[in-house]
Amino acid sequence: MTPSRLDQTYALIDAANADDPTKVMVDGVERPYAQVYGERMTARLAKLVPDASDILKAAARAQHIRRFDVPRASYPMDKPGYHAWRNALKVRHGELLAEIMRKVGWSEEDVVRAGQLVRKERIKRDPEAQAVEDCASLVFLEFEYAEFGAKHADDKVVDIVAKTWAKMSESGHAQALELVPLLPERLQTLTVRAVTGAAA
Repeated sequence: MTPSRLDQTYALIDAANADDPTKVMVDGVERPYAQVYGERMTARLAKLVPDASDILKAAARAQHIRRFDVPRASYPMDKPGYHAWRNALKVRHGELLAEIMRKVGWSEEDVVRAGQLVRKERIKRDPEAQAVEDCASLVFLEFEYAEFGAKHADDKVVDIVAKTWAKMSESGHAQALELVPLLPERLQTLTVRAVTGAAA
């Protein structure tokens, strides 16, 4: 049986991410971090938007496609440099996803739409772009927050969580609150502080 267009897209995104030099252990197996991240985005989207369109599914899987090609240190290590890096990544992710989608036969209209979603354009106004933002935030909270929190002072953690919370939807907030009890006690406390401040 011929794989669906979406499955072909997933396979090409995963192949593009296979070169990631950063590895993570998953179920006792060392794997490229970018591949694992894409799978986690897909899994979270299934929980957040069970009836997601194939275009949204493709955009979520490609959220960080080959991000390792453009290291943070390739831009100035200040706030303007950070924003320039993030904006350059959004453009690159959209371009790489477009190449893949065209290769497996998506319409140009679908390609354009997926680009808008992977760049997270018009979040708060576009529910599908918001879903990509929510998934990215939830994957961070579930899999990366504990390590991040262990490395940074309380005020820094609170600031990052408050900014993350502000970008999320009510549906995203509901799923984030389900993750809080799984966090180390310090991060539970800091998260409540951040969320209370963000909601004030």
